Amino acid sequence: MKRTVLPALAGILLFLAFAPARAVEILRWERLPLAVPLVVNQERVVFIDRNVRVGVPPSVGESLRVQSAGGAIYLRATQPIPPTRLQLQDVDSGALILLDIAAEPAKAGQAALEPVRIVDGETAAVRYGEQAASVAKTDDEESPDNAASRARRRETPVAVVLTRYAAQNLYAPLRTVEPVAGIARVNLRRELALDTLLPTLPVRARALAAWRLEDQWVTAVGLVNTTARALELDPRALQGDFVAATFQHASLGPAGQSTDTTVVYLVTRGHGLADSLLPKISRIDATVNLPAAGAAGAAGAPRAAQGAGDEK
Repeated sequence: MKRTVLPALAGILLFLAFAPARAVEILRWERLPLAVPLVVNQERVVFIDRNVRVGVPPSVGESLRVQSAGGAIYLRATQPIPPTRLQLQDVDSGALILLDIAAEPAKAGQAALEPVRIVDGETAAVRYGEQAASVAKTDDEESPDNAASRARRRETPVAVVLTRYAAQNLYAPLRTVEPVAGIARVNLRRELALDTLLPTLPVRARALAAWRLEDQWVTAVGLVNTTARALELDPRALQGDFVAATFQHASLGPAGQSTDTTVVYLVTRGHGLADSLLPKISRIDATVNLPAAGAAGAAGAPRAAQGAGDEK
């Protein structure tokens, strides 16, 4: 019995030794488009290990079959496809990965293309607004207890990250909004009374949207000029307790013109905008340095800064 089993096992091992192994091509995402060539009527699998949405241009919608399941994307071209770019968007973070595909007919004797696995590049730069990781870490820093208690610094101040994110959501195409890990939209009282926000200016204010990151909130407030004269905007005229204040535009045009509307981004700490209005005041009285003309909102008042740089 032993003489029969041993040769059989040896045959199985010999077969496994010569069986072809299915290789996987590794592509590192470092913010450069990744080339994924295709062969007509051959399916190619792209492993990405995350839940993604696939953006397919309409020009190749009938020539390319795309399926996504369990962190894998299945691409099959039914006819030749010129160089085309696909967008993979992470459902959780909104981050984009770009794939450049092109499909050609199979050549005689050509082997099937191996699957592709996309991994994060080791040298990728820290994303805007993300917390920067240290280059060298000790054993103590890597321990779970220290990692949980250690205050992690961000590459960019939270107030700047929030303001930029809010401005992109209101003024930029949604496909260009840069994702920020940890940021979330919060409920906002649209009927919030904002009469005391800029009491020296003849403007109508209305809360539009709000977002939160860590212990800070940003609230976008729309401002509309109600007079026939232009108004200069100065963040020092704002009344309330704010970490930062940024105007989308430095001035407002006369009522009825396309320039009579803008947005101010108000960053607060520990609570939303409703708890930062009067009678709450800032510990620093910015109106001390505010020119008299600026307090009245005259068009000739000196500007505090340009564009989105008007920060308190």
